[in-house]
Amino acid sequence: MIYTVTLNPAIDYVMHPLTLDMGFTNRSSSEELYCGGNGINVSTLLNELKVINVAFGIVAGFTGDYLVKTLQKNGISSNFVRLDKGFTRINVKLNGIVMTMVNGMGPKISEKKVDELLERIDYIGEGDTLVLTGSIPKSLPEDMYSIIMKRLKGRGIRFVVDAPGQLLLESLEDEPFLIKPNNHEVGRIFDARPETPEECIPFAKELHERGARNVIVSCGGHGSLLYDEKGEVHTVPTAKIRLVNATGAGDSMVAGFVAKVQEGADYETALRFASACGTATAASRGIAKRATIDRVYQNLNEIIAKQGK
Repeated sequence: MIYTVTLNPAIDYVMHPLTLDMGFTNRSSSEELYCGGNGINVSTLLNELKVINVAFGIVAGFTGDYLVKTLQKNGISSNFVRLDKGFTRINVKLNGIVMTMVNGMGPKISEKKVDELLERIDYIGEGDTLVLTGSIPKSLPEDMYSIIMKRLKGRGIRFVVDAPGQLLLESLEDEPFLIKPNNHEVGRIFDARPETPEECIPFAKELHERGARNVIVSCGGHGSLLYDEKGEVHTVPTAKIRLVNATGAGDSMVAGFVAKVQEGADYETALRFASACGTATAASRGIAKRATIDRVYQNLNEIIAKQGK
């Protein structure tokens, strides 16, 4: 079973303004609502792939009710701790000529509710995969992911971590099965400016040597890199698309990779499929649908075949 954790989920309110002039009233041509948060994005794509999974997290208020009901309606199993006060945050995304975002803070989470979440996570066991992704709410310990992994250590669980900066580095001592920074995040960690998968190889190798079994580095239009647990390097290009929405592309890569690995695919195939999932979401208004993923995956394989790989 695959489980995801979203500590600070959100309702993403996407607006398409006709103008965006500060200090004046602007009109939107259309709007959409999405259930957001990195772990929820992973669960949403896994559900699209017909991969059974459970989404853990913390919700509050009327927005939390909407989120849980929407996931249920879409067939996504969830196990959320509910707060007594506050409400699940709303992220406003103004998708005009460029994407402008205003992300909510989210509710304050008490220690009692954290303990309740940890108790629910406790039944994850051998052979399961736990995906920890996204930033940590300010009301929670900064090392929350490490707390979770240390609590479950020794059970044969595959940990997947997709988190920024120091949070990612702190997870390495727990030897996660997979981490997935992008090239810009790798650059900030190592004070460098890698752009291509090839330029990211030495940094991925170091992250592997520090504890990560597998390291995927996504490089946008330049492609992606996997430094696997055997020390082998895999690279794939990016299928050509019209960029619609980059939100959730990295989460979709994570979902695609763990889905393929779970069904027994080799790492080269898993990386190709992960790349197709991320690219398909970037070409979609929300998390990609299976038909789009399959189309992009076929296109990617054709590109690779022409390159003679």
